This record gives sequence, structure tokens and C-alpha cells, in this order.
Amino acid sequence: MKTIMIRLTVTIVAICVGVAIVWGLTTMGEKSTGPVEDFMTKVSTGVSTVENHFILQTREHTRSESLQWFDAYRNSRKKISHPDRILWGTYDNEASKTYQSVVELEDTLHTKFSIIQLYTAWGSKPDEKFPISAAKGILDIGSMPLITWEPWLIDFDKEKHPELPDPESRDKDGMKAVAEGDYDFYIDKWASDAKKLDHLIFVRLGHEMNDPYRYSWGPQNNKPEDFVAAWKHVVERFRAIGAKNVVWIWCPHPAYGNFDAYYPGDDYVDWVGVGVLNYGVVASWSQWWSFDDIFGKYYESLSRYKKPIMITEFGSLAVGGDRQQWFKDAITSMPKKYPAIKSVVFYHNSKDQTIMAKSLDWYVKNDIRLVKTIRGAMKQVE
Repeated sequence: MKTIMIRLTVTIVAICVGVAIVWGLTTMGEKSTGPVEDFMTKVSTGVSTVENHFILQTREHTRSESLQWFDAYRNSRKKISHPDRILWGTYDNEASKTYQSVVELEDTLHTKFSIIQLYTAWGSKPDEKFPISAAKGILDIGSMPLITWEPWLIDFDKEKHPELPDPESRDKDGMKAVAEGDYDFYIDKWASDAKKLDHLIFVRLGHEMNDPYRYSWGPQNNKPEDFVAAWKHVVERFRAIGAKNVVWIWCPHPAYGNFDAYYPGDDYVDWVGVGVLNYGVVASWSQWWSFDDIFGKYYESLSRYKKPIMITEFGSLAVGGDRQQWFKDAITSMPKKYPAIKSVVFYHNSKDQTIMAKSLDWYVKNDIRLVKTIRGAMKQVE
């Protein structure tokens, strides 16, 4: 009864503070920028810390204790860049600042995720600033944040930044503009906020830059050399500011190749990332592809960079084939067939609308048979 009351109290306090923050920001409008907004962020972070602490304390063995072995990795740039085991991670669209849904997935798979992924875009909106509250929450529960940072240049407010081109023309040669310093006002602030964490974090910048269809920073708008110049410029701005706690993940789309043209160089890349998602037969352009089909044929080319490889989005839909066999084959093949793979991040999204208008469900935790298969496969490679 006492535990329930504590939980209820924490929830009520969190709701009240959240309402106050929303009311305050709404009431003050533009006046909320600066010190007042920073205070609001600190209050929000404090609530997040309390809630995450509660999650830990209510477990038989606290999550951070179970991940003590990972401290050696997340506190050492050398060790995180040369891991001697597979580091498991996840993205969960239901996860907020409490990460309760992540803990639930861990319970079903009998594991603890050392990496938790979140996504954020470039721009002027409040949720496009460095996600310090979310990142701190991940660190508090013993894991390491993986931030996928998407350079959507159209999201910058023209009134706040009249020096920028009109939004409809920003994408063309957008990476060249980044390399020339047009967005340093944003990059520098993001870097300064990242530095404040004083812990290592992964950043996956401008992923799938070689895909000519999906993202505005792709080859339909930018030359490969301009993307490379933009990447180097961003990394150098971080270094100049002292944000040396960022571990950079370069993540091309495997199917579109031309890797060398987009590779920024060994001094600017810590990990190579690859998304491996099997869409099955949900659309006319997709079919049932195995892990080997999606990733295997490109492994040799990607492993040539002599960097650890992270499967940054790992998952399969259930339409068109045997999903249990897909996961089993994929996971158990990694140690011997693909030894450069040193991290796998599950893409656990129950309402994915990034590709199609209809919502796609990548969740695995609700499929008991599938969970047992994945759990068994993970044990084989640990």
C-alpha cells in the first residue's frame, strides 16, 4: 500500500509540474526563452530524475546494479570504441522520460539494454534542442544515450533567423551551407548542451545520407563531398567547444552503396551504423528479406573501415514470412559470420508511420513465442 501511495504521489507531482511548465511557456510565449526556459528545463529534468530513480528502487535488483559491467564502457572512449562483446539496445516509441516501456521490454527478453535510442531533428522548435532531460534520464538508469540527429533545415524559424534562405529553398545544397557555417548558431548551442552531460553519448548524424529518396540531406539535394564537409564541420565545432564526450556514428543506407564518397574519414567517425529492417510484403516495393539479404551482402564493404558496426535499427514485421526464424537466424549468425557487429539496437515501434501512411507495428514483447525465440538467440551469442 505504501509503495502504491508513493507511486501515486510521484505521478501527481509530475503531472502538476508538467501542467505548470506548459502553462508557463504558453503564457510567456517568446519571453520564455533564456533563463526562464532554462529553469523550466531544469525542473523537468528533476521530475525525470525522481521518476527514473523510482523505477530503479522498485525493482528487486536495481537496473543500474545490473549494468555495472557497462560502466567500464560508457566511461571510456577507448573501450566504447573497441567493445569485446555485443552491446544490446533499443528504441521504444512509448518511452518517455520514465522509460517504463523499455524496462518492460527488458523484462520480457531477460536482459538490460546498455543503449537507449531517441530521435531529434534540427530546428527552432523546443523539442529540437539538445534533449538534455531525456539523455540525463537514460544515463541515470545506467545506460548510454544514442541520439539520432536529423538535419531537417526547413524547421528553422525564418523570423528568428532572417539570414537563412526561405524554407522551401534550404534543402538544395543544404549540407554545403552547414559546412560554410550558416547553422553554427544551432550546432554550437547543441554542442554546449551536450558537453554539460559530462558523460559519453552516441550521436548518429544525418543517417542514410546516400539514399536519394527519403531524406533532404541526401544526394537529390547535395553532393557527397558537401555532406562530408558538413560532417567534418559539425565534429570540429563540437571539438572546439570541448564537447569531446560525443561518440560519432556514421550510418549509410547499405543498399545505395557509394560508401567511400560519403565517408568523412577515420578521425571523424567512431562507429559505422546500419539500419536492418525487414518490411516483409507490406508494400509493393518490399518483399521478405532475410538479415543476410539486407545486411550480409554489404558487410565486407562496411567492415573495411575497421570500425565497430552497430545495427542501429533492428527489426522485422510479421507479414510475409516467419518472423521467429528471421530473428533467430539474424542474431545467431552475428558472432561468427559478422564479427564486426558490436551493438544491436532493437527498433521497437508500435506506431511507425515514417514510411507509409498506415501505422506499422514492430513490437515483439506482445508475442510470447517470438520473445522466447529472441531470448534464446541472445543467450547463444552472449
